[in-house]
Amino acid sequence: MEKRRLEFLFLYFMILGAYAVFWLPIPAWSSQLYATFYVAIILFSVVSLMLENRTSQHTLLWMYVLIFFPIIGYLFYLFSGQLYVKGHLFKSKRMYNREKLRRISELESRPDETRLTDSQRAFFHYTEKATGMHVNTNSDMEILKNGEETFRRMFEEIKKAETFIHLEYYKFKSDFLGHQMMKILIDKVKEGVEVRFIYDAVGSIRFSRKDIQRLKQAGVKVAPFLPLKYGFFNQKINFRNHRKIVVIDGKTGFVGGLNVGKEYVGRDESIGFWRDTHTILKGEAVQTLHSIFMLDWEYVSDEVLIDDPKYHTPHPVTGEDVIQVVPTGPDMKESMSDLYDALISNAKKFVWIATPYFVPNESIRTALKIAATRGVDVRVMVPETNDGFLTQYATRSYFPELLKEGIKVYHYQKGFMHQKVMIADGELASVGTANVDMRSFQLNFEVNVFMAAEKPIAQLIAHYEEDMKECEQMGPVHFYKRGLKERLKESFARLFSGVL
Repeated sequence: MEKRRLEFLFLYFMILGAYAVFWLPIPAWSSQLYATFYVAIILFSVVSLMLENRTSQHTLLWMYVLIFFPIIGYLFYLFSGQLYVKGHLFKSKRMYNREKLRRISELESRPDETRLTDSQRAFFHYTEKATGMHVNTNSDMEILKNGEETFRRMFEEIKKAETFIHLEYYKFKSDFLGHQMMKILIDKVKEGVEVRFIYDAVGSIRFSRKDIQRLKQAGVKVAPFLPLKYGFFNQKINFRNHRKIVVIDGKTGFVGGLNVGKEYVGRDESIGFWRDTHTILKGEAVQTLHSIFMLDWEYVSDEVLIDDPKYHTPHPVTGEDVIQVVPTGPDMKESMSDLYDALISNAKKFVWIATPYFVPNESIRTALKIAATRGVDVRVMVPETNDGFLTQYATRSYFPELLKEGIKVYHYQKGFMHQKVMIADGELASVGTANVDMRSFQLNFEVNVFMAAEKPIAQLIAHYEEDMKECEQMGPVHFYKRGLKERLKESFARLFSGVL
């Protein structure tokens, strides 16, 4: 970490030196001294880059960037290092989480594997060994389609709370939906219910200080995740909490793609219709979800909840769903990429994917192409119009190699599609917060629900088929005929794939 701080000091020197050379009347020897120091810094960075043992392609690319793009290239190089310093920044949290989650899992019953197929059993054996997360039975799961249904059910359940309400959101806005939730939470505090709320400091930039103070004054315990203060200096600014978790009395949990803001219920006229998928959990799976919240809460507040039986008493139900709640991120050993890869590789009939951001790493691309070669029906659904230039065109840059292998690509046209869904053979599926991109795989704190649950998966399949009616399928011939301007945009955006 001292090395990273030294590199940032180098950056400040480069910026101040460039300003002095080009804008201030300084003697020639000063300019020569600055040039000497600049060359020394670049050489130091190149050697450091080689010692990091990145792939040869990445190493050569960053060497070119450092040499041919003064200062700006060095700035991009520093933040590319986010992927390599995460192990040091969150090492203690990762070790602590692993031990606490192991102890919680020991309180839960072992899953009944007799009703699982060989394919399902193999998948869950891998994920449990890879992540250390227990597979839950004695649980029930329901798929919620879009914001209107999700927030109606969520508000109903929150109003029933008797002991505590715990919330964790990447994006929380001070608009009509945010104020509606705030009012319910404040009313519950008045009834004696404990309320704790984590919001991501970057994602919730439109969560006003006035509203935060209002919640605190009402008795809601509020804490930001990795606040921006000092974030630039300690390299944590790019690691964000993308989880969306609500746990009520330890009995009911919500997790999925929906944040809190008017666009998520289709009330933002500039965006229009918003397509998303959320889930409601009951039973033992809620306890796993709650453990993830409690560990995050301890990290941001230093208040320890997970050792108190009040907060981790299991509430099993008689449901037949087999569910595994899996957190990933800098604080966990496994990447969501590995789990998605396993789900794709496990498929024998079909793999259907819906994601708003499709910037897959090489492992995912290879898994998809191999599946298609094996005769698996592989479909990828993305929104036709994304909410950012780089994400939209970076996504499109991967279409040619997918289409070449017979993978079907669909553009969702009804509005903005934000769901993160993956279905394999109608036997396994995933719903959660993780996109198919490098941010979700390497930088963000995420949580997904993997399931072998007949009714929920049937719902996901039905919803996917409905969504396909609102899509245009990308034909290889038509796509290959796109103009040079479009191809240039795609190639430029793809350069930023590592941080998208």
